[in-house]
Amino acid sequence: MEGAVAMPERDSLEVDVLIVGGGPAGLAAAIRLRQLAKERGKDDLSVMLIEKAGDIGAHGISGAVVDPRGFDELLPGWRDSAPLEAPVSSDAMWYMTAGGKISVPGPMMPPMMKNKGKYIASLQRLTKWMGGIAEELGADVFPSFPGQELIWDVERVTGVRVGDKGVDHNGKPKPNYEPGPDLMAKVVILTEGPRGTLTKQAIARLALDAGRDPMAYAVGIKELWQCKPGSVAPGSVIHTFGHPLPNETFGGGFIYGMAGDVLDVGLVTGLDYKDPTTDPHDSFQRYKAHPAVAAMLDGAKLLRYGAKAIPEGGLYAMPRPYADGLLLAGDSAGFLNGMRLKGIHLAVKSGMLAAETAFNAVLAGNSDAATLSAMETNFKRSWAYDELRIARNFHQGFRGGLFAGMLNAGLSMYAGGRAFGVVDRLHGEEGYAQMVKISERAPRAVEMRAKIDNVLTFDKLTDVFNSGTMHDEDQVPHLHVADTNICAERCTPEYGNPCQYFCPAKVYEPMFAQKDGVGDYDGRLQINFSNCVHCKTCDIMDPYQIITWVPPQGGEGPVYTGM
Repeated sequence: MEGAVAMPERDSLEVDVLIVGGGPAGLAAAIRLRQLAKERGKDDLSVMLIEKAGDIGAHGISGAVVDPRGFDELLPGWRDSAPLEAPVSSDAMWYMTAGGKISVPGPMMPPMMKNKGKYIASLQRLTKWMGGIAEELGADVFPSFPGQELIWDVERVTGVRVGDKGVDHNGKPKPNYEPGPDLMAKVVILTEGPRGTLTKQAIARLALDAGRDPMAYAVGIKELWQCKPGSVAPGSVIHTFGHPLPNETFGGGFIYGMAGDVLDVGLVTGLDYKDPTTDPHDSFQRYKAHPAVAAMLDGAKLLRYGAKAIPEGGLYAMPRPYADGLLLAGDSAGFLNGMRLKGIHLAVKSGMLAAETAFNAVLAGNSDAATLSAMETNFKRSWAYDELRIARNFHQGFRGGLFAGMLNAGLSMYAGGRAFGVVDRLHGEEGYAQMVKISERAPRAVEMRAKIDNVLTFDKLTDVFNSGTMHDEDQVPHLHVADTNICAERCTPEYGNPCQYFCPAKVYEPMFAQKDGVGDYDGRLQINFSNCVHCKTCDIMDPYQIITWVPPQGGEGPVYTGM
Protein backbone atom coordinates (compact mmCIF):
# COMPACT_ATOMS: atom_id res chain seq x y z
CA MET A 1 0.00 0.00 0.00
CA GLU A 2 1.34 3.46 -0.92
CA GLY A 3 2.86 5.26 2.04
CA ALA A 4 3.10 2.13 4.21
CA VAL A 5 6.26 1.78 6.26
CA ALA A 6 8.04 -1.53 5.87
CA MET A 7 8.62 -3.22 9.22
CA PRO A 8 12.13 -4.57 9.83
CA GLU A 9 12.44 -8.31 9.46
CA ARG A 10 13.25 -10.52 12.41
CA ASP A 11 16.85 -11.73 12.21
CA SER A 12 17.75 -15.36 12.78
CA LEU A 13 21.11 -16.65 13.98
CA GLU A 14 22.32 -20.20 14.50
CA VAL A 15 24.80 -21.30 17.17
CA ASP A 16 25.85 -24.63 18.60
CA VAL A 17 24.88 -23.90 22.22
CA LEU A 18 22.67 -21.06 23.47
CA ILE A 19 22.67 -20.18 27.18
CA VAL A 20 19.88 -18.01 28.61
CA GLY A 21 20.86 -16.21 31.80
CA GLY A 22 24.08 -14.55 32.91
CA GLY A 23 24.26 -15.76 36.49
CA PRO A 24 26.90 -18.12 37.90
CA ALA A 25 25.35 -21.23 36.32
CA GLY A 26 25.08 -19.78 32.83
CA LEU A 27 28.53 -18.22 32.89
CA ALA A 28 30.06 -21.43 34.27
CA ALA A 29 28.43 -23.28 31.37
CA ALA A 30 29.85 -20.81 28.84
CA ILE A 31 33.32 -20.98 30.37
CA ARG A 32 33.34 -24.78 30.52
CA LEU A 33 32.09 -25.14 26.96
CA ARG A 34 34.86 -22.95 25.62
CA GLN A 35 37.44 -24.72 27.81
CA LEU A 36 36.36 -28.05 26.33
CA ALA A 37 36.40 -26.63 22.80
CA LYS A 38 40.02 -25.51 23.23
CA GLU A 39 41.10 -28.71 25.00
CA ARG A 40 39.67 -30.96 22.28
CA GLY A 41 40.55 -28.98 19.19
CA LYS A 42 36.98 -27.83 18.49
CA ASP A 43 37.59 -24.10 18.65
CA ASP A 44 34.85 -23.48 16.07
CA LEU A 45 32.21 -24.49 18.63
CA SER A 46 29.91 -21.47 18.85
CA VAL A 47 28.63 -20.55 22.31
CA MET A 48 26.26 -17.66 22.92
CA LEU A 49 24.97 -16.39 26.25
CA ILE A 50 22.13 -13.87 26.52
CA GLU A 51 21.16 -11.92 29.62
CA LYS A 52 18.18 -9.62 30.25
CA ALA A 53 20.10 -7.09 32.37
CA GLY A 54 21.84 -4.12 30.80
CA ASP A 55 25.21 -5.43 31.99
CA ILE A 56 26.40 -8.83 33.08
CA GLY A 57 25.94 -8.97 36.85
CA ALA A 58 23.46 -6.08 37.07
CA HIS A 59 20.67 -8.42 38.20
CA GLY A 60 22.93 -10.55 40.39
CA ILE A 61 21.98 -10.58 44.06
CA SER A 62 22.83 -13.03 46.81
CA GLY A 63 24.11 -13.00 50.40
CA ALA A 64 26.72 -14.16 49.62
CA VAL A 65 28.95 -16.65 51.38
CA VAL A 66 30.69 -18.60 48.62
CA ASP A 67 31.76 -22.22 48.98
CA PRO A 68 34.86 -22.41 46.74
CA ARG A 69 34.34 -26.01 45.61
CA GLY A 70 32.64 -25.22 42.31
CA PHE A 71 35.14 -22.54 41.32
CA ASP A 72 38.05 -24.76 42.32
CA GLU A 73 36.91 -27.23 39.65
CA LEU A 74 36.02 -24.66 36.99
CA LEU A 75 38.89 -22.19 37.33
CA PRO A 76 41.88 -23.46 39.33
CA GLY A 77 43.75 -20.50 40.78
CA TRP A 78 40.61 -18.36 40.64
CA ARG A 79 41.26 -16.75 44.03
CA ASP A 80 44.13 -14.76 42.55
CA SER A 81 41.85 -12.73 40.29
CA ALA A 82 38.29 -13.10 41.60
CA PRO A 83 36.73 -10.00 43.22
CA LEU A 84 36.26 -11.55 46.65
CA GLU A 85 35.50 -9.32 49.62
CA ALA A 86 37.18 -11.38 52.35
CA PRO A 87 37.65 -14.92 53.60
CA VAL A 88 35.19 -15.78 56.35
CA SER A 89 36.79 -14.68 59.60
CA SER A 90 34.09 -15.52 62.17
CA ASP A 91 30.73 -17.24 62.53
CA ALA A 92 27.88 -16.41 64.87
CA MET A 93 24.28 -17.53 65.22
CA TRP A 94 21.62 -15.58 67.10
CA TYR A 95 18.13 -16.46 68.27
CA MET A 96 16.25 -13.18 68.16
CA THR A 97 13.44 -12.18 70.51
CA ALA A 98 11.46 -8.98 70.11
CA GLY A 99 13.95 -7.00 72.21
CA GLY A 100 17.05 -9.13 72.61
CA LYS A 101 19.11 -12.01 71.30
CA ILE A 102 20.65 -15.24 72.51
CA SER A 103 23.96 -16.22 70.93
CA VAL A 104 24.34 -19.90 70.15
CA PRO A 105 27.62 -21.12 71.71
CA GLY A 106 30.25 -22.08 69.13
CA PRO A 107 30.31 -25.80 70.04
CA MET A 108 26.52 -25.93 69.62
CA MET A 109 26.42 -24.29 66.20
CA PRO A 110 25.20 -26.72 63.51
CA PRO A 111 28.06 -27.86 61.25
CA MET A 112 26.31 -26.55 58.12
CA MET A 113 26.36 -23.03 59.59
CA LYS A 114 30.13 -23.00 60.02
CA ASN A 115 31.87 -21.23 57.14
CA LYS A 116 35.59 -21.57 57.70
CA GLY A 117 37.36 -21.75 54.31
CA LYS A 118 34.61 -19.87 52.50
CA TYR A 119 34.43 -16.30 51.20
CA ILE A 120 32.21 -13.25 51.40
CA ALA A 121 31.51 -11.94 47.90
CA SER A 122 29.29 -9.68 45.85
CA LEU A 123 27.45 -11.81 43.29
CA GLN A 124 27.22 -8.82 40.97
CA ARG A 125 31.00 -8.39 40.94
CA LEU A 126 31.62 -12.13 40.77
CA THR A 127 29.39 -12.67 37.74
CA LYS A 128 30.78 -9.60 35.97
CA TRP A 129 34.24 -11.12 36.43
CA MET A 130 33.02 -14.48 35.10
CA GLY A 131 31.52 -12.75 32.08
CA GLY A 132 34.92 -11.34 31.19
CA ILE A 133 36.50 -14.79 31.39
CA ALA A 134 33.77 -16.30 29.19
CA GLU A 135 34.40 -13.64 26.54
CA GLU A 136 38.17 -14.10 26.71
CA LEU A 137 37.65 -17.81 26.04
CA GLY A 138 35.59 -17.06 22.95
CA ALA A 139 31.96 -17.12 24.08
CA ASP A 140 29.62 -14.46 22.70
CA VAL A 141 28.04 -12.69 25.68
CA PHE A 142 25.10 -10.37 25.03
CA PRO A 143 23.44 -8.37 27.81
CA SER A 144 20.12 -6.58 27.14
CA PHE A 145 18.82 -9.72 25.38
CA PRO A 146 15.77 -11.07 27.26
CA GLY A 147 14.64 -14.55 26.28
CA GLN A 148 10.92 -14.10 25.65
CA GLU A 149 9.73 -17.46 24.34
CA LEU A 150 11.04 -20.86 23.36
CA ILE A 151 11.04 -21.92 19.73
CA TRP A 152 9.72 -25.43 19.16
CA ASP A 153 9.78 -28.15 16.55
CA VAL A 154 6.84 -30.19 17.87
CA GLU A 155 8.13 -31.08 21.39
CA ARG A 156 11.77 -30.27 20.73
CA VAL A 157 13.35 -26.96 21.78
CA THR A 158 15.23 -25.51 18.82
CA GLY A 159 15.90 -21.96 19.96
CA VAL A 160 14.79 -18.82 21.76
CA ARG A 161 13.07 -15.67 20.53
CA VAL A 162 14.50 -12.52 22.10
CA GLY A 163 12.01 -9.87 23.20
CA ASP A 164 11.29 -6.93 20.91
CA LYS A 165 12.38 -3.40 21.75
CA GLY A 166 10.48 -0.22 21.01
CA VAL A 167 6.89 -1.44 21.47
CA ASP A 168 4.45 0.96 23.14
CA HIS A 169 1.95 0.18 25.87
CA ASN A 170 -0.67 -0.71 23.28
CA GLY A 171 1.64 -3.24 21.65
CA LYS A 172 2.32 -1.05 18.61
CA PRO A 173 5.83 -0.40 17.24
CA LYS A 174 7.45 2.94 18.08
CA PRO A 175 9.97 4.71 15.82
CA ASN A 176 12.83 2.88 17.58
CA TYR A 177 11.23 -0.54 17.12
CA GLU A 178 13.67 -3.46 16.88
CA PRO A 179 12.32 -7.01 16.55
CA GLY A 180 14.15 -9.47 18.76
CA PRO A 181 16.11 -12.06 16.82
CA ASP A 182 15.39 -15.77 16.73
CA LEU A 183 18.42 -17.58 18.14
CA MET A 184 18.56 -21.17 16.95
CA ALA A 185 20.75 -23.77 18.67
CA LYS A 186 21.51 -27.46 18.77
CA VAL A 187 21.24 -27.25 22.57
CA VAL A 188 19.56 -24.55 24.69
CA ILE A 189 20.66 -24.27 28.34
CA LEU A 190 18.28 -22.35 30.61
CA THR A 191 19.93 -20.67 33.60
CA GLU A 192 17.42 -17.87 34.15
CA GLY A 193 17.38 -17.99 37.93
CA PRO A 194 14.34 -19.01 39.99
CA ARG A 195 10.94 -19.21 38.27
CA GLY A 196 12.45 -18.37 34.89
CA THR A 197 10.02 -17.45 32.11
CA LEU A 198 11.33 -19.98 29.58
CA THR A 199 11.86 -22.63 32.22
CA LYS A 200 8.25 -22.22 33.31
CA GLN A 201 7.12 -22.66 29.68
CA ALA A 202 9.20 -25.81 29.25
CA ILE A 203 8.11 -27.39 32.53
CA ALA A 204 4.44 -26.81 31.71
CA ARG A 205 4.63 -28.08 28.13
CA LEU A 206 6.90 -31.07 28.73
CA ALA A 207 5.76 -32.02 32.25
CA LEU A 208 9.34 -31.83 33.52
CA ASP A 209 7.94 -31.75 37.05
CA ALA A 210 6.03 -35.03 36.72
CA GLY A 211 6.64 -37.14 39.82
CA ARG A 212 8.43 -34.27 41.55
CA ASP A 213 7.24 -32.22 44.50
CA PRO A 214 6.22 -28.61 43.91
CA MET A 215 9.16 -26.23 44.21
CA ALA A 216 9.17 -24.34 47.50
CA TYR A 217 10.40 -20.76 47.44
CA ALA A 218 11.47 -18.00 49.77
CA VAL A 219 12.13 -14.34 49.06
CA GLY A 220 15.37 -12.75 50.21
CA ILE A 221 15.48 -9.00 50.79
CA LYS A 222 18.87 -7.39 51.19
CA GLU A 223 20.49 -4.00 51.68
CA LEU A 224 24.09 -2.80 51.58
CA TRP A 225 25.11 -0.27 54.23
CA GLN A 226 28.20 1.91 54.38
CA CYS A 227 29.16 1.86 58.04
CA LYS A 228 31.46 4.00 60.16
CA PRO A 229 35.21 3.51 59.56
CA GLY A 230 36.60 0.57 61.47
CA SER A 231 33.19 -0.72 62.54
CA VAL A 232 32.90 -3.75 60.22
CA ALA A 233 35.09 -6.83 60.46
CA PRO A 234 35.56 -8.11 56.89
CA GLY A 235 34.53 -11.74 56.63
CA SER A 236 32.29 -11.74 59.71
CA VAL A 237 29.18 -13.90 59.32
CA ILE A 238 26.06 -13.75 61.49
CA HIS A 239 22.93 -15.82 60.86
CA THR A 240 19.75 -15.23 62.85
CA PHE A 241 16.42 -16.92 63.43
CA GLY A 242 13.30 -15.94 65.31
CA HIS A 243 12.14 -12.30 65.38
CA PRO A 244 10.58 -10.72 63.38
CA LEU A 245 9.11 -13.86 61.80
CA PRO A 246 6.50 -15.82 63.76
CA ASN A 247 7.21 -19.42 64.69
CA GLU A 248 4.98 -20.71 61.88
CA THR A 249 6.89 -18.87 59.12
CA PHE A 250 10.11 -20.23 57.62
CA GLY A 251 13.04 -17.84 57.36
CA GLY A 252 15.88 -16.01 59.03
CA GLY A 253 18.32 -13.15 58.74
CA PHE A 254 21.93 -12.68 57.75
CA ILE A 255 24.57 -10.02 58.39
CA TYR A 256 27.87 -10.27 56.49
CA GLY A 257 30.93 -8.05 56.76
CA MET A 258 32.36 -6.92 53.42
CA ALA A 259 35.50 -4.94 52.67
CA GLY A 260 35.54 -1.17 53.15
CA ASP A 261 33.22 -1.20 56.18
CA VAL A 262 30.23 -2.29 54.10
CA LEU A 263 27.65 -4.49 55.77
CA ASP A 264 25.26 -6.89 54.00
CA VAL A 265 21.98 -7.10 55.91
CA GLY A 266 19.17 -9.34 54.74
CA LEU A 267 16.09 -11.33 55.69
CA VAL A 268 14.71 -14.47 54.03
CA THR A 269 10.97 -15.18 54.31
CA GLY A 270 9.48 -18.48 53.18
CA LEU A 271 6.83 -18.12 50.49
CA ASP A 272 4.64 -20.67 52.17
CA TYR A 273 3.43 -18.50 55.01
CA LYS A 274 -0.15 -18.64 56.30
CA ASP A 275 -1.04 -15.02 57.06
CA PRO A 276 -2.07 -13.21 53.83
CA THR A 277 -1.00 -9.86 55.27
CA THR A 278 2.61 -11.05 55.64
CA ASP A 279 4.84 -8.37 54.13
CA PRO A 280 8.46 -9.50 53.70
CA HIS A 281 9.66 -5.94 53.10
CA ASP A 282 8.02 -4.74 56.30
CA SER A 283 9.44 -7.70 58.22
CA PHE A 284 12.88 -6.66 56.98
CA GLN A 285 12.35 -3.11 58.26
CA ARG A 286 11.41 -4.50 61.66
CA TYR A 287 14.48 -6.73 61.54
CA LYS A 288 16.76 -3.71 61.10
CA ALA A 289 14.99 -1.92 63.94
CA HIS A 290 15.86 -4.72 66.38
CA PRO A 291 18.34 -3.31 68.93
CA ALA A 292 21.07 -5.82 68.03
CA VAL A 293 20.90 -4.96 64.31
CA ALA A 294 20.22 -1.25 64.71
CA ALA A 295 23.36 -0.90 66.82
CA MET A 296 25.45 -2.24 63.94
CA LEU A 297 23.87 0.29 61.57
CA ASP A 298 24.22 3.31 63.83
CA GLY A 299 25.60 6.17 61.77
CA ALA A 300 25.56 4.07 58.59
CA LYS A 301 24.21 5.04 55.15
CA LEU A 302 22.08 2.87 52.88
CA LEU A 303 23.82 2.10 49.58
CA ARG A 304 21.65 -0.45 47.75
CA TYR A 305 18.46 -2.47 48.04
CA GLY A 306 17.24 -5.59 46.27
CA ALA A 307 15.09 -8.69 46.42
CA LYS A 308 15.16 -12.15 44.85
CA ALA A 309 13.23 -15.40 45.05
CA ILE A 310 15.13 -18.44 46.31
CA PRO A 311 14.32 -22.04 45.26
CA GLU A 312 14.20 -23.92 48.57
CA GLY A 313 12.41 -27.13 47.59
CA GLY A 314 15.46 -29.36 47.51
CA LEU A 315 16.24 -32.59 45.71
CA TYR A 316 12.71 -33.95 45.33
CA ALA A 317 11.39 -30.66 43.93
CA MET A 318 14.02 -30.36 41.19
CA PRO A 319 12.47 -30.71 37.71
CA ARG A 320 13.86 -33.14 35.16
CA PRO A 321 16.82 -31.13 33.83
CA TYR A 322 16.73 -32.33 30.23
CA ALA A 323 14.47 -32.70 27.20
CA ASP A 324 14.96 -32.77 23.44
CA GLY A 325 17.34 -29.89 22.74
CA LEU A 326 17.09 -28.54 26.28
CA LEU A 327 19.01 -28.51 29.57
CA LEU A 328 18.25 -26.74 32.87
CA ALA A 329 20.84 -25.61 35.42
CA GLY A 330 21.31 -23.31 38.39
CA ASP A 331 18.33 -21.89 40.27
CA SER A 332 16.12 -22.69 37.27
CA ALA A 333 16.67 -26.36 38.09
CA GLY A 334 16.61 -25.95 41.88
CA PHE A 335 20.36 -26.29 42.52
CA LEU A 336 20.36 -24.71 45.97
CA ASN A 337 21.07 -26.11 49.42
CA GLY A 338 18.59 -24.48 51.79
CA MET A 339 20.15 -26.20 54.79
CA ARG A 340 23.49 -24.49 54.14
CA LEU A 341 21.98 -21.26 52.73
CA LYS A 342 24.21 -21.63 49.69
CA GLY A 343 23.72 -22.09 45.98
CA ILE A 344 26.52 -20.39 44.06
CA HIS A 345 28.85 -23.40 44.19
CA LEU A 346 25.99 -25.66 43.11
CA ALA A 347 25.08 -23.27 40.30
CA VAL A 348 28.67 -23.41 39.04
CA LYS A 349 28.75 -27.21 39.22
CA SER A 350 25.40 -27.54 37.46
CA GLY A 351 26.58 -25.20 34.72
CA MET A 352 29.65 -27.38 34.24
CA LEU A 353 27.51 -30.54 34.08
CA ALA A 354 25.25 -28.91 31.50
CA ALA A 355 28.24 -27.73 29.47
CA GLU A 356 29.87 -31.16 29.40
CA THR A 357 26.56 -32.78 28.41
CA ALA A 358 25.91 -30.23 25.66
CA PHE A 359 29.47 -30.45 24.32
CA ASN A 360 29.29 -34.22 23.95
CA ALA A 361 25.87 -33.97 22.32
CA VAL A 362 27.04 -31.43 19.74
CA LEU A 363 30.07 -33.55 18.91
CA ALA A 364 27.89 -36.62 18.53
CA GLY A 365 25.44 -34.72 16.33
CA ASN A 366 22.55 -35.79 18.56
CA SER A 367 20.86 -33.64 21.18
CA ASP A 368 17.73 -35.65 21.86
CA ALA A 369 16.46 -36.27 25.39
CA ALA A 370 18.15 -39.67 25.64
CA THR A 371 21.54 -38.12 24.90
CA LEU A 372 21.02 -35.11 27.16
CA SER A 373 19.86 -37.34 30.02
CA ALA A 374 23.58 -37.69 30.74
CA MET A 375 23.13 -34.40 32.65
CA GLU A 376 21.01 -36.12 35.28
CA THR A 377 23.14 -39.28 35.27
CA ASN A 378 26.33 -37.34 35.90
CA PHE A 379 24.64 -35.15 38.50
CA LYS A 380 23.72 -38.26 40.48
CA ARG A 381 27.37 -39.33 40.42
CA SER A 382 28.63 -35.95 41.66
CA TRP A 383 29.31 -34.34 45.01
CA ALA A 384 26.46 -31.90 44.24
CA TYR A 385 23.94 -34.74 44.40
CA ASP A 386 25.43 -36.09 47.63
CA GLU A 387 25.16 -32.63 49.19
CA LEU A 388 21.58 -32.05 48.09
CA ARG A 389 20.54 -35.53 49.18
CA ILE A 390 21.59 -34.78 52.75
CA ALA A 391 19.44 -31.62 52.64
CA ARG A 392 16.49 -33.19 50.80
CA ASN A 393 13.96 -32.82 53.64
CA PHE A 394 15.19 -29.54 55.12
CA HIS A 395 12.55 -27.02 54.07
CA GLN A 396 9.70 -29.51 54.37
CA GLY A 397 10.55 -30.05 58.02
CA PHE A 398 9.49 -26.48 58.85
CA ARG A 399 5.83 -27.13 58.12
CA GLY A 400 5.42 -27.69 61.85
CA GLY A 401 7.11 -24.39 62.72
CA LEU A 402 10.58 -23.08 63.53
CA PHE A 403 11.54 -25.47 66.31
CA ALA A 404 10.21 -28.57 64.54
CA GLY A 405 12.23 -27.56 61.51
CA MET A 406 15.40 -27.06 63.52
CA LEU A 407 14.94 -30.41 65.24
CA ASN A 408 14.47 -32.08 61.86
CA ALA A 409 17.57 -30.38 60.44
CA GLY A 410 19.67 -31.50 63.39
CA LEU A 411 18.51 -35.11 63.28
CA SER A 412 18.73 -35.40 59.49
CA MET A 413 22.41 -34.43 59.50
CA TYR A 414 23.18 -37.61 61.40
CA ALA A 415 20.65 -39.80 59.59
CA GLY A 416 21.72 -39.38 55.98
CA GLY A 417 19.10 -36.70 55.35
CA ARG A 418 16.12 -38.71 56.60
CA ALA A 419 13.40 -36.50 58.03
CA PHE A 420 13.36 -36.51 61.82
CA GLY A 421 15.92 -39.29 61.52
CA VAL A 422 13.50 -41.92 60.21
CA VAL A 423 11.47 -40.79 57.16
CA ASP A 424 13.22 -40.94 53.78
CA ARG A 425 11.00 -38.37 52.09
CA LEU A 426 8.71 -35.60 53.27
CA HIS A 427 6.46 -34.46 50.44
CA GLY A 428 6.29 -30.74 49.77
CA GLU A 429 3.23 -28.67 48.91
CA GLU A 430 2.57 -25.53 46.88
CA GLY A 431 3.58 -22.54 48.96
CA TYR A 432 0.73 -20.26 47.88
CA ALA A 433 -1.77 -22.93 48.91
CA GLN A 434 -0.69 -22.59 52.54
CA MET A 435 -2.18 -19.10 52.76
CA VAL A 436 -5.23 -19.04 55.05
CA LYS A 437 -8.36 -17.10 54.09
CA ILE A 438 -9.20 -14.14 56.30
CA SER A 439 -12.58 -15.71 57.07
CA GLU A 440 -10.80 -18.68 58.65
CA ARG A 441 -8.28 -16.81 60.76
CA ALA A 442 -7.85 -13.14 61.58
CA PRO A 443 -4.67 -11.74 59.98
CA ARG A 444 -2.03 -10.65 62.48
CA ALA A 445 0.96 -9.35 60.49
CA VAL A 446 -0.91 -6.23 59.38
CA GLU A 447 -1.11 -5.11 63.01
CA MET A 448 2.69 -5.10 63.54
CA ARG A 449 4.02 -2.78 60.85
CA ALA A 450 7.36 -1.02 61.16
CA LYS A 451 7.69 2.67 61.88
CA ILE A 452 9.36 4.31 58.87
CA ASP A 453 11.98 6.90 59.81
CA ASN A 454 13.91 7.19 56.48
CA VAL A 455 17.15 6.73 58.41
CA LEU A 456 17.12 3.06 59.34
CA THR A 457 13.76 1.99 57.95
CA PHE A 458 12.29 2.89 54.57
CA ASP A 459 9.09 2.49 52.61
CA LYS A 460 8.96 0.38 49.47
CA LEU A 461 9.17 3.23 46.98
CA THR A 462 12.30 4.61 48.62
CA ASP A 463 13.88 1.17 48.48
CA VAL A 464 12.91 0.81 44.80
CA PHE A 465 14.85 4.02 44.16
CA ASN A 466 17.80 2.53 46.03
CA SER A 467 17.68 -0.58 43.82
CA GLY A 468 18.51 1.49 40.74
CA THR A 469 15.43 0.12 38.98
CA MET A 470 14.48 1.72 35.67
CA HIS A 471 11.82 0.79 33.12
CA ASP A 472 10.43 2.61 30.10
CA GLU A 473 6.80 3.12 31.09
CA ASP A 474 5.63 3.24 27.46
CA GLN A 475 5.80 -0.49 26.84
CA VAL A 476 3.51 -3.46 27.33
CA PRO A 477 3.62 -4.23 31.09
CA HIS A 478 5.72 -7.30 31.79
CA LEU A 479 3.42 -8.39 34.63
CA HIS A 480 0.38 -10.15 33.20
CA VAL A 481 -2.74 -10.69 35.30
CA ALA A 482 -4.98 -13.16 33.52
CA ASP A 483 -8.29 -12.01 35.04
CA THR A 484 -8.61 -8.98 37.30
CA ASN A 485 -12.21 -9.96 38.02
CA ILE A 486 -10.75 -12.72 40.17
CA CYS A 487 -8.74 -10.08 42.01
CA ALA A 488 -11.86 -8.04 42.69
CA GLU A 489 -14.54 -10.64 43.25
CA ARG A 490 -12.59 -13.45 44.94
CA CYS A 491 -9.23 -12.27 46.22
CA THR A 492 -10.51 -9.11 47.90
CA PRO A 493 -13.02 -10.84 50.20
CA GLU A 494 -11.08 -14.11 50.55
CA TYR A 495 -7.49 -12.95 51.13
CA GLY A 496 -7.60 -9.15 51.25
CA ASN A 497 -5.41 -8.80 48.12
CA PRO A 498 -2.08 -10.14 49.44
CA CYS A 499 -0.26 -8.82 46.33
CA GLN A 500 -0.14 -5.42 48.03
CA TYR A 501 1.84 -7.03 50.84
CA PHE A 502 4.06 -9.72 49.32
CA CYS A 503 5.49 -7.53 46.55
CA PRO A 504 8.65 -5.84 47.93
CA ALA A 505 8.46 -3.03 45.36
CA LYS A 506 4.87 -1.70 45.63
CA VAL A 507 3.98 -2.87 42.14
CA TYR A 508 0.39 -3.85 43.00
CA GLU A 509 -2.19 -1.37 44.34
CA PRO A 510 -5.64 -2.95 44.61
CA MET A 511 -8.36 -0.31 44.39
CA PHE A 512 -11.42 -2.43 44.96
CA ALA A 513 -14.39 -1.51 47.09
CA GLN A 514 -17.86 -2.92 47.65
CA LYS A 515 -20.69 -1.06 46.05
CA ASP A 516 -22.58 0.65 48.87
CA GLY A 517 -20.68 -1.58 51.28
CA VAL A 518 -22.42 -4.73 50.07
CA GLY A 519 -22.51 -7.02 47.08
CA ASP A 520 -19.96 -7.22 44.29
CA TYR A 521 -16.57 -5.55 44.40
CA ASP A 522 -15.64 -3.05 41.71
CA GLY A 523 -12.68 -0.81 40.93
CA ARG A 524 -9.34 -1.74 39.40
CA LEU A 525 -5.93 -3.19 40.07
CA GLN A 526 -3.21 -0.60 39.58
CA ILE A 527 0.00 -2.29 38.37
CA ASN A 528 3.08 -0.08 38.75
CA PHE A 529 5.26 -2.34 36.63
CA SER A 530 8.06 0.23 36.43
CA ASN A 531 8.76 -0.42 40.14
CA CYS A 532 9.47 -4.12 39.58
CA VAL A 533 12.81 -5.43 40.92
CA HIS A 534 12.42 -8.77 39.09
CA CYS A 535 12.16 -10.90 42.24
CA LYS A 536 9.28 -13.09 40.85
CA THR A 537 7.46 -13.18 44.22
CA CYS A 538 4.13 -12.30 42.61
CA ASP A 539 4.37 -15.11 40.06
CA ILE A 540 5.09 -17.52 42.92
CA MET A 541 2.81 -16.40 45.75
CA ASP A 542 -0.42 -15.26 44.06
CA PRO A 543 -3.09 -17.55 45.61
CA TYR A 544 -4.91 -18.00 42.27
CA GLN A 545 -1.78 -18.33 40.11
CA ILE A 546 -3.06 -15.77 37.59
CA ILE A 547 0.04 -13.51 37.63
CA THR A 548 2.70 -14.27 35.04
CA TRP A 549 6.06 -12.49 35.11
CA VAL A 550 7.85 -12.09 31.77
CA PRO A 551 10.96 -10.05 31.01
CA PRO A 552 10.52 -6.40 30.03
CA GLN A 553 12.45 -5.05 27.08
CA GLY A 554 16.18 -5.69 27.34
CA GLY A 555 18.46 -3.81 29.68
CA GLU A 556 15.81 -2.74 32.17
CA GLY A 557 15.15 -3.53 35.80
CA PRO A 558 17.37 -3.15 38.87
CA VAL A 559 21.07 -2.30 38.90
CA TYR A 560 22.52 -4.30 41.78
CA THR A 561 25.92 -2.68 42.07
CA GLY A 562 27.94 -4.48 44.74
CA MET A 563 25.07 -6.80 45.70
